Amino acid sequence: MRPLSFAVAALAVVALVVGQQTGAAGTIGLGVVGLLLAAATFRAQTIATFLKIFSVIFAVEYVLTGAAAVLAQTAFWPASLQALAPPASLPITIAVFGLVVYGISFVPAIQRIARLASPYFEAPERTTATLWPAKPFSIGTGRMGVLLLVFLVVLNQLQVGISLRLSFFNRDFYNAIQEKDAASFWYQLIFVFSVWAGISVLSNLIELFANYTLLIRWRRWMAEKFSAAWLRDGTHYRVALAGTADNPDQRIAEDTRAFVNQTYNFALPLLTQISTLVSFSIILWSIPVASVVPGLDITIPGFIFWMALIYSIAATWIAHMIGKPLIRLEFEQEKREANFRFSLARLREYSEQIALMRGEATEQRHLSQRFSDIVENFYRLVWSRLKLTTFTLSFGQANVVVPYILLAPHYFSGKITLGIMTQVASAFDRVQTAMSFFIDRYQAIASYVASINRLTSFETAIAQAQAATAGERGLHRAPAHDRDVHIGSTTLTLPNGAPIVRADALDLGAARRTLVVGPSGSGKSTLFRAIAGIWPFGEGKVGIPADAEIMLLPQRPYLPQGTLRAALAYPAEAAVYSDDAIREAMDKVRLGHLRDRLDEVDLWGQRLSGGEQQRLAVARALLAKPDWLFLDEATASLDEKLEGEIYATLDRELPQARIVSIGHRSTLREMHDAVVTMEANDDGTFTPRMAAKASAEA
Repeated sequence: MRPLSFAVAALAVVALVVGQQTGAAGTIGLGVVGLLLAAATFRAQTIATFLKIFSVIFAVEYVLTGAAAVLAQTAFWPASLQALAPPASLPITIAVFGLVVYGISFVPAIQRIARLASPYFEAPERTTATLWPAKPFSIGTGRMGVLLLVFLVVLNQLQVGISLRLSFFNRDFYNAIQEKDAASFWYQLIFVFSVWAGISVLSNLIELFANYTLLIRWRRWMAEKFSAAWLRDGTHYRVALAGTADNPDQRIAEDTRAFVNQTYNFALPLLTQISTLVSFSIILWSIPVASVVPGLDITIPGFIFWMALIYSIAATWIAHMIGKPLIRLEFEQEKREANFRFSLARLREYSEQIALMRGEATEQRHLSQRFSDIVENFYRLVWSRLKLTTFTLSFGQANVVVPYILLAPHYFSGKITLGIMTQVASAFDRVQTAMSFFIDRYQAIASYVASINRLTSFETAIAQAQAATAGERGLHRAPAHDRDVHIGSTTLTLPNGAPIVRADALDLGAARRTLVVGPSGSGKSTLFRAIAGIWPFGEGKVGIPADAEIMLLPQRPYLPQGTLRAALAYPAEAAVYSDDAIREAMDKVRLGHLRDRLDEVDLWGQRLSGGEQQRLAVARALLAKPDWLFLDEATASLDEKLEGEIYATLDRELPQARIVSIGHRSTLREMHDAVVTMEANDDGTFTPRMAAKASAEA
């Protein structure tokens, strides 16, 4: 950025010198605004990467176009190419764009957008890209994103230039019709329109492909980034416990897509509209149509331009006042839609339990109520959209005739030709369309802001969940000095801060098999979660053997979608274990009747009984061979005989593992060497105490 800012400053100084020598006010203005741009470019090193990309583009364009404009003021520019020399207004306009980018970098809303967008363009990891006809090559993900964005920005500006050229074709074409000049008519149609229209079509096709390439790469990176942060170290579980972000699935799947698409669909078209505004405003300003203030001898130059400006600014303000409630309503609508989808997903997940309880009528009432919430907000949204649409449609219809109403007196008085009239009408339409950018997209803006809010709040929830275990206070896991698990001077609390477990000094591992008993609600499962490192609420430290493999089997196992092989290997990949190893583990937990269905895809969480699911989880432990195995009522669905066989299998097949169980059956005591009892305290909390022998009373 620094060398580029110095180049901008150098050109600005040259422009000032040439402007002073030639007396060209435009060249002097080019130098003045260039010095401001140089300062902004130098300071742009501190702004977000997403905005920095645009700053660099405008600075480079200023240097290139400004150098040509300054050179055209000297004798070094060929006289034969004088018609191709860019006017000083072009680099001045580009410099203004650069200053605007730096200025909006301090706007809070823009900062939020840039903070969400920038990490993709900074991503260091490598990716594979293909640029036909070259062979696939490796490039940094962020660098690829930057190149695509720069290419699309330049292409959009080229398309504005094509539109400007076609505007002059429009003028010359209608003048040829008015003057009945057949030769000029056919020349304009064949050698001007056909060529530039063809270039326009080709550029749009190239833009379409580059656009889709950028969007899908960007969306994939964002979805992977958010899902990785959400899943890291049990953050998803802590976010759910805290209740700080509803429907994370929607935020990862839908809101990342909406953010990427809408950021592109605002940034690039907005840049195009600004370029269009400046380019066609020059046409409006240069038309020989002025207005005299009644009663005063004051002439207003650029009358058509000022009318387009006032007309569009007034319409934008009115649209904003009408459509302001849309932002809140869009956010609420997405939330209610997500809640309804989540209810349907839960119904599918627990379909067996609901069917056994004959709970269909109750579920239908719940679904009906959630959909009623959607309908209620939907009608508010429709009413707000109707008011805004009424205005925008009326505004759009008026746009067709307003420029002709303004220009008709000048045309009929002979001050302008038919070609100029049609060119100005087209330019007026392009200018007011550019200035009405936010009117036309107000509803999309409301949805865009809602997506930004959801992603921002999701980021905050993830950060809070991760910070819960990062500070000095809170519950932490630390390496133990030996091969045992140590819990001392530790308090476990509920998410609301209420204490539930106070551990003074508890050491697990002296006995190979330990049973944890106590009344329901005494914090046994919470203690296990703290040892596993997923419970962040509380204070103190849990000492875990260094490099120890810990596995916890809950009462209700998780069975992922896919094959039975994948369910048995989870959390490892399906290909980690051989067929023989998997089938051997299945036989040992009495699941041999499923050994020929390993590659069958089914909803195994619904297909298998509760007892079969628990035995499948035990088979995972046999395959993984952990150092520590925690069983949170993981055999509660088995009969006592089968439960005894499973424990005997674990004892035989995992001789190196320490086994800690939660259970209520008295038969479990004889399967363990030691018992930890959750003893009640006067303040309603419980303290785990190690009994001398497994035969000790609970």
